Amino acid sequence: MSFKKRKKTLPTEPVRTLIQSLTHDGRGVTRIEGKPVFIEGALPGEDVTFLYTDIRRDFAEGKVTEIHTASAGRVTPLCASFGVCGGCSFQHVADSVQIGEKQSLLVEQLERIGKLSAIDLFPPLTGPSWGYRHKARLGVKYVAKKGRVLVGFRERSTPFLADIDTCHVLHPKVGLHLRDLGELIARLTIRDRLPQIEVAVGEHRISMVFRVLEDPTTEDLAILKEGAIKLGFDCFLQRHGPDSIVALHPEQPVRPTYSIQDHSIDFQFEPTDFIQVNAEINRKMINRVIDLLDLKPEDRVLDLFCGIGNFTLPIARHAAFVTGIEGGIDAVKRAYENAEANGIQNIEFHVADLTQSLEGKGWADQSYDKILMDPSRAGAEDVLSAIPHWSPSSIVYVSCNPSTLARDAGILVTQHGYKLIRAGVMDMFPQTAHVESIALFQR
Repeated sequence: MSFKKRKKTLPTEPVRTLIQSLTHDGRGVTRIEGKPVFIEGALPGEDVTFLYTDIRRDFAEGKVTEIHTASAGRVTPLCASFGVCGGCSFQHVADSVQIGEKQSLLVEQLERIGKLSAIDLFPPLTGPSWGYRHKARLGVKYVAKKGRVLVGFRERSTPFLADIDTCHVLHPKVGLHLRDLGELIARLTIRDRLPQIEVAVGEHRISMVFRVLEDPTTEDLAILKEGAIKLGFDCFLQRHGPDSIVALHPEQPVRPTYSIQDHSIDFQFEPTDFIQVNAEINRKMINRVIDLLDLKPEDRVLDLFCGIGNFTLPIARHAAFVTGIEGGIDAVKRAYENAEANGIQNIEFHVADLTQSLEGKGWADQSYDKILMDPSRAGAEDVLSAIPHWSPSSIVYVSCNPSTLARDAGILVTQHGYKLIRAGVMDMFPQTAHVESIALFQR
């Protein structure tokens, strides 16, 4: 005999409450009988009515049904699909309030997790609020009941693709053509065997890598080429892993590029390479890193998690020598290619897994005057044990996750004798809950 778990019955009566604060993902927070309730669509200071959508032992969730008193920071979302599409969570919040909330989250994490206090803040780095996203991975789904192919992002809290025609955070040459891409794919015989498009927008070219689970027919290839010409993108096919990517149109495409004009550097990259999604914030971020490192002509600098050399090459314009470390061999290859193309010779790159022991690594046995690190969301905890040996006077830490930055900041301060001089946020992903930040530590 089997027993089905009975689904908890939710209250059907609406509840009126005052919103106290905001979660990192843009939901309002209140307390009902001592239990925190996270309410979608609500902002701090608002008097709202909501309905419960879930109740757990330690918290509950809800959704606004009526706003009685609106926050001064509330704005009308630009996208008609906001609230359904999971790509954005902050479109109902004014830009200045968004960045303020992200800064508050950074401070809260540094204080609570890092056990730090009296944090001095940089002015936030801000840029374009819309059309900024140059890199994205778009889901693709043929929906027979709708008789069309959907292209875009998943719905909030579901595995289904949102039914959207446009996306205002994507670069307009892509975001305004999601329906066109769907109609293009709908003409293929393998329309239900194409789950993903990787998009990379350079300064002069747009690349799209179509992930296919079945070989396209000759007719399919002709349709894709026609669409690439009409919509103005370079078309690639990926049948298996990254090594299987081949160019369809043009047959010998030119790599997309982006430039860092202040340091006279032009980067070339492959469509699947990691690059910063927001070109304007990236340029401002590089300048802030250069300023914070306070580079001298005699400085030897270590750039950890260096990617294709986004920071490494600009730093090399101002230092004696720079060593870049990255886990992926393809990224290191691209970094060397870009260094050569830009005439930069005071530089070297190494492939290394920075979560593993560095014993026997020649570059790790040296000392460095300054260190930059830009890790993934997991942070840099594993490599921090080498800091005393390297003995840098300054460390600049660029982070895409304030909680792991806070953890690592605590380690640098309490275990290795560094002081957090300043920290701040950078609006790399407006309209979303993503928090990009930067911190300066000095010995």
